[in-house]
Amino acid sequence: MFVSRGLVVGLTVALAGLALTGCGTRLNRAPVEDRGTSTSAAPAAPAASHSSEVVVTPIKPLLGAENAGKPGYYTVKQGDTLIRIGLESGQSWKDIARWNNLENANLIEVGQVLRVLPPSQLVASDTGVVTRPVTSSPVAAGAASGPSSAPLPAASSAKPAASATAAPAAAPAPAAAAPAAAGDDDLGFIWPASGSLIAGFDEARNKGYDIAGKAGDPVLAAADGRVVYAGAGLRGYGNLVILKHNNTFLTAYAHNQTLLVKEDQAVRKGQKIAEMGSTDADRVKLHFEIRRQGKPVDPSRYLPAR
Repeated sequence: MFVSRGLVVGLTVALAGLALTGCGTRLNRAPVEDRGTSTSAAPAAPAASHSSEVVVTPIKPLLGAENAGKPGYYTVKQGDTLIRIGLESGQSWKDIARWNNLENANLIEVGQVLRVLPPSQLVASDTGVVTRPVTSSPVAAGAASGPSSAPLPAASSAKPAASATAAPAAAPAPAAAAPAAAGDDDLGFIWPASGSLIAGFDEARNKGYDIAGKAGDPVLAAADGRVVYAGAGLRGYGNLVILKHNNTFLTAYAHNQTLLVKEDQAVRKGQKIAEMGSTDADRVKLHFEIRRQGKPVDPSRYLPAR
């Protein structure tokens, strides 16, 4: 009887051990199988496809990029403003904004290409875009017409193709500001201030004349014209007035203490347009520039001797 009970106890213990061992195997396998199933079910292809779509998104070209390098167009550089572009192209910044349909004149981008000639002065040819010759026509006092106000003769639009292709060869002549053209002398520029000359023209360092004076001294319009800019938005010039005299000439009057004219106002030769000052300068002076087709030229070629 004693032996039978021992056997029963031993068998019971052995069976319990086997049962526990079987249960442990099942508990260890189940999580591994679950994780393996979860990993194999996650596809990698969609993630790679999404990343590829973002990389190949096309970049929108800048406005007017197709006109880069063509005559009559200007490519915006770092630091440019529409006022500076107008000064360097001999145009009103408002006209440039209008010709390019700019809703906000302060929003221009580096690399953007802007039209800087009136549409009437640009014609299509087989070789690209060429500029029409511009005749000097002084701005009449009392009129506030823009650069594109003078209509071109009807005959010019009916020129034969041979004539149009010959135009580019003659284009460099107006840009080279060597001798003044015959019609340019009709403006009869006068000195804009009575003070002594303290710095002459230097194409690299001083793009005009610096004229001495006292704060409040009168600054005069050097010729009849129209105010195309009056403000302090051009770095290095302080309070500035820019006059447009015709399709060829602009004059600039910088560092003023007070401005006495406003944009689009017509002025007469000798009219007081500002008072001398020292804004954005190291002393009281007038910085005066004459620009021919946007390029600064030596004022001594146009001002009377004194």
